[in-house]
Amino acid sequence: MNTALWIVAGLLAAFSLAGGAGFLVRPKEELAAGGFGWVEDFGAGTVKAIGALKILAALGLVLPAVLGIAPVLVPLAAAGWVVLMIGAVITHLRRQEARAIAVNVVLLAVAAFVAWGRFGPHPFTS
Repeated sequence: MNTALWIVAGLLAAFSLAGGAGFLVRPKEELAAGGFGWVEDFGAGTVKAIGALKILAALGLVLPAVLGIAPVLVPLAAAGWVVLMIGAVITHLRRQEARAIAVNVVLLAVAAFVAWGRFGPHPFTS
């Protein structure tokens, strides 16, 4: 199970890093034209902040455990990702974007699995 949690956390981190970087470097208008219509409901600063949160989540899902420094941050990062995905689901529900909701629910479940596993039966031990 430990291996599965590492793999899932690593994949979620890679997904989070790629998405967050895109939100940070691409202008809001380009994101909207590229299929991220939800950005029209938010200011450019908010979109950048979401990108930064995704990058921080990516780092928090892997680095603390790899470095052995405060590994409790891994399940906290996963829990933060769950909260971020709840916000995404609410946004896409308001916009009636069913496909995006499905993606967000899957990501929420993956992050919840990591949080459950690392807070519960498979924490990092020192």
